[in-house]
Amino acid sequence: MSDTREINPILKQVLELGPPLVFFLIYLRIRDNSYVMGGTEYSGFIVATLVFVPILLICMAVLWAMTGKLSRMQLFTAFMVVFFGGLTAYFNDERFFKMKTSIVYGVFALLLGIGLLRGQSWLAYVLNEAMPMRDEGWMILTKRLCAMFVALAVLNEVIWRTMSTDTWVKIETFGFPIALIAFLFWQITALQSYLIEDDADKSSDQA
Repeated sequence: MSDTREINPILKQVLELGPPLVFFLIYLRIRDNSYVMGGTEYSGFIVATLVFVPILLICMAVLWAMTGKLSRMQLFTAFMVVFFGGLTAYFNDERFFKMKTSIVYGVFALLLGIGLLRGQSWLAYVLNEAMPMRDEGWMILTKRLCAMFVALAVLNEVIWRTMSTDTWVKIETFGFPIALIAFLFWQITALQSYLIEDDADKSSDQA
């Protein structure tokens, strides 16, 4: 049995959301600077990316040490950040880090889509304990979230290819997370009729 432990929810949010905010603040601080390392000149964006990678890994290590677990999504996201952060530094090309977001959302959409083609909601396997819901509800939510991930992947491609780095950093740090959270809140509210009430709730309603 895995040794999982609960931690303060505020601390958990700081460890999960802190690294992107730190990246944003560092970028704002050094975006107009350039740095020479090993005879190669790097932009402020690339240096901020290089600083972001270890900060993310440290926060994840602390989270794992305190809770005893990390989700597959967290591990996958960390791998993508390290991989594309490394490509960004190696090729001295910020486009690799920008396209990382498109690939992450695209992979999430692909995985959900594969499950749907098999007549399954793989999302339910991950979240059913936290939010019990009937199968019909999970299938609807999975289809809509799959479409949302596709839309975000396409939108990211349009943004980084047509807009400034400043605009992309702001949307990456705040726009995409807020849009995804708002979408999920909207869907959970819309799918209330599919939620499964526990026995305690049913008993209190009947009293």
